[in-house]
Amino acid sequence: MVAARAVRASGPRFRRSHGNLPGVVVVRDSKDRTGPVLAFAPAAWGAFLTRLAPAD
Repeated sequence: MVAARAVRASGPRFRRSHGNLPGVVVVRDSKDRTGPVLAFAPAAWGAFLTRLAPAD
């Protein structure tokens, strides 16, 4: 398991990896710390967060 640190996104809480996987963003359910994780390329994660942002 990769060490993770909490970050706040607009809306739900997500966990983002800052551990041993360079170039990968790892996301998991903050209420299930031992549960499965999803790994994304940083560009894909950024695109996802952009879509969550409210339109101007």
